[in-house]
Amino acid sequence: MDMDSASSVVLQALTQATSQDTAVLKPAEEQLRQWETQPGFYSVLLNIFNNHMLDVNVRWLAVLYFKNGIDRYWRRVAPHALSEEEKTSLRAGLITNFNEPVNQIATQIAVLIAKVARLDCPRQWPELIPILLESVKGQDGLQQHRALLTFYHVTKTLASKRLAQDRRLFQDLASGIYSFACSLWSHHTDCFLQQIYARDEAAALSSLERTLLSLKGSKTCTQTYTVTLLNNALWLFCVAGRQVGPESTCREKLEKTIILYTKVLLDFLEYHPCAFIPLIQRSLEFAVSYVFTPSGEGVTFERFIVQCMNLIKMIVKNDAYKPAKNIDDSKPESLEAHKIKTAFFTHPTLTEIGRRLVSHYFLLTEEELAMWEEDPESFAVEETGGDSWKYSLRPCTEVLFLDIFHNYSQTLTPVLLDMVQNLQGPTNVEDPVQLLMKDAVYNAVGLAAYELFDNVDFDQWFKNQLLGELQVSHHRYKLIRRRVIWLIGQWISVKFKSDLRPLLYEVILSLMQDPDLVVRIETMNLILNSSPPVDDFEFRTEQFLPYLESIFGLLFQLLQQVTECDTKMQVLHVISCVIERVNIQIRPYVGCLVQYLPLLWKQSEEHNMLRCAILTTLIHLVQGLGAESKNLYPFLLPVIQLSTDVSQPPHVYLLEDGLELWLVTLENSPAITPELLRIFQNMSALLELSSENLRTCFQIVNAYIYLSATEFLQNYAESLCRSFCDLLKDITNEGQVQVLKVVEIALKVSPILGAHMFQPLLPAVFRGIVDGERYPVVMSTYLGIMGRVLLQNSSFFSSLLTQMASECSQEMDQLLGSVIEMWVDRMDNITQPERRKLSSLALLSLLPSDNSVIQDKFCGIINICVEALHDVMTEDPETGTFKDCMLMSHFEEPKLSDDEEPPTEQDKRKKLLALEDPVHSVSLQQFVYEKLKAQQALMGDQGFGVLMETVDTELVRQLQEFLQGL
Repeated sequence: MDMDSASSVVLQALTQATSQDTAVLKPAEEQLRQWETQPGFYSVLLNIFNNHMLDVNVRWLAVLYFKNGIDRYWRRVAPHALSEEEKTSLRAGLITNFNEPVNQIATQIAVLIAKVARLDCPRQWPELIPILLESVKGQDGLQQHRALLTFYHVTKTLASKRLAQDRRLFQDLASGIYSFACSLWSHHTDCFLQQIYARDEAAALSSLERTLLSLKGSKTCTQTYTVTLLNNALWLFCVAGRQVGPESTCREKLEKTIILYTKVLLDFLEYHPCAFIPLIQRSLEFAVSYVFTPSGEGVTFERFIVQCMNLIKMIVKNDAYKPAKNIDDSKPESLEAHKIKTAFFTHPTLTEIGRRLVSHYFLLTEEELAMWEEDPESFAVEETGGDSWKYSLRPCTEVLFLDIFHNYSQTLTPVLLDMVQNLQGPTNVEDPVQLLMKDAVYNAVGLAAYELFDNVDFDQWFKNQLLGELQVSHHRYKLIRRRVIWLIGQWISVKFKSDLRPLLYEVILSLMQDPDLVVRIETMNLILNSSPPVDDFEFRTEQFLPYLESIFGLLFQLLQQVTECDTKMQVLHVISCVIERVNIQIRPYVGCLVQYLPLLWKQSEEHNMLRCAILTTLIHLVQGLGAESKNLYPFLLPVIQLSTDVSQPPHVYLLEDGLELWLVTLENSPAITPELLRIFQNMSALLELSSENLRTCFQIVNAYIYLSATEFLQNYAESLCRSFCDLLKDITNEGQVQVLKVVEIALKVSPILGAHMFQPLLPAVFRGIVDGERYPVVMSTYLGIMGRVLLQNSSFFSSLLTQMASECSQEMDQLLGSVIEMWVDRMDNITQPERRKLSSLALLSLLPSDNSVIQDKFCGIINICVEALHDVMTEDPETGTFKDCMLMSHFEEPKLSDDEEPPTEQDKRKKLLALEDPVHSVSLQQFVYEKLKAQQALMGDQGFGVLMETVDTELVRQLQEFLQGL
């Protein structure tokens, strides 16, 4: 088939593929898909989209199919790759004419050329850049624009390559292009200025667009921007800004160009601070004059002010521009930069910047005041953290103020204190200018709290001035009430006498009932600062308790009043922190919250982040309620069930908090319930995920074992054992220890049922001991498990020994000998005193015995016993006798101070369990004595004497010392 007939067939298919009728569209798409791998298909597409007579939609589709083909078939190694001959002719065809009339298609063709350039330039396509440069120099306006557009996309793509040799190629290329791009930039800038003066807006817009493109092109090409570029840009802005009014068609393009230029400067400063030093002086003059002097009025716009402020901030803050602590260690370029900065930031300049920041930029704007009235929640919760200073004016001015104040506090402190002095006493509510000014100055004093520490007696100011401000109830004065509350929150962690806290709590109570919602939300944040959840040494719970009921009630009211998700989350956060702070003392006051949370949970079905906040609140609530949390189960358990069910989509957001809630619910549960047991069905899928939440999952399993071992193990041990077997195949040593600890706890709580239920796991433990597991912590855990079995379920140990002997084709006695030998050899792997005592009890339980293997290992067993006696025996200095310090005789409720966490139900369960545990109920000294006596009785004195002679005499001496008096 010749080229013409191929073209007409493809053209017909493309035309059908733009149809709205699916019956026509689908077969056409299928046909085109089949042609994708046919030789010549892309040459046909090139002819079609280069033919300006054809329908725009058809040409657009041809470009898209061509672009997709590059991704799939252009690389030599791709299946169905294009032939080298076709690629050569396609490359030539792509750069023959830069005259595409349709903007969108021109952009797509430019991107398409850049994609080919990324793969082929410069090796297979050395002519691309020279042809682009040639076309850019041409007189034809359209051709020049399209070539510039392509040039921009090509350089941007090539600059993104990361391989070292590609970077070198690009740098060679860039050095050639850069001076050209700069001169092009200058040329188009000059044209633009001439046209603006001649009032030829259409031509000016065209020049400006080319300026923008050439600046974008040069931006990716180089690391060194010349001062010419800077001067040109200053000219461009200063002159054109006044010529081009807000209504001008050029205004938007001009602002874009200016922002791009400042971005170039900021990037250069960030990545090449030393090369930027010659530009510091000029940049500061430029930025400061526009932002802080009248020359910027009517010319500047918000995004530009933000960029200029960031430029000043980065120069002030840059570590490369600061001398070292010891001046002699400083780099010459740092001293040079520091000298330029010092010469620029004179006392008058700093004073002017400081005053203007506060008195001009800190003032609340009309928009902000309107937002306060119309959408108080968004106003109060507006996010100013993170990187917002890079883009938004208010956070940007505040960050600049902080950095300048920090670096030049000696100059700026008196300036700010003078501004405060001028605003003493209440401000006239009829004077909006004064109200806004006081708000701004107080904002500055709050931001600079750490810097002003030595210069402001905040306690006096609080009592003599600020308290009075908070009592002015006029609705216009809400500006100051809200700002003073915020200000106190800033200073409280810096400098605030704890004796003043009760006065502060009175203020909080009053302002939590303020008519204005923004003031109430700000006051709520102050609660957070004045009763922090962390152990703030200034915070005293007893001062807060008298106000707890009222404050908690008001917080709850606020939670109901606000409607936005973000605000509800913030209120819940404060409520959680208060509960965490006062712990069980919250119990009398949570009834209202407990009733409201189910409703809020239902309403927040679409808002996963709010649900996370509810989960966090429930965690603190359960901890505060302790055993009483069982009354929440009708709501609590379905919430845990949903949050931890991996088949439910919300688990992606809720799982982590849901697991934490599940765990604290179990820890505080007074008794198992069928519903609580049923949720465990979610666990096997969670263990399969084996994610970073595994540790919490194991803690949950342990909590069930402590809560109700028999019911739990009978219901779930089988599936749990399967999960554990799978996990152990593919898990780190630390993970292995976590799994085995669960088995150890099951054996500790329920030696008979535990061994029976986890039987499939025990042969691996046995083998691990015999083979001498290399990793000490794993070996220690193996010995802990085997110690439990041997001591508390000896018949099971015998059957396990029988099973292992037949598996290994060994005599049982021989195998038992290997186990004891390895145990003695690896005793040093065990660091926990409980496990060390358990090991000696377990090995002693083999006595009395007439088995020759056990007698053969007698010396090793005594060795372990003496080591363990050293671990657990303490000497009574008065009587000179020893007693086992691990013995527990009865359960005492500990006396707690106010700030200590009370024991959970699980803590109590562990204590009761410890009373029955041989480690804590059997005296090692007594046990050793009885076992040796029984062995002596079995063997007779003479035989026993011979046996004792196998033990080192020094060990025998120590043993006798421990056993004296028995």
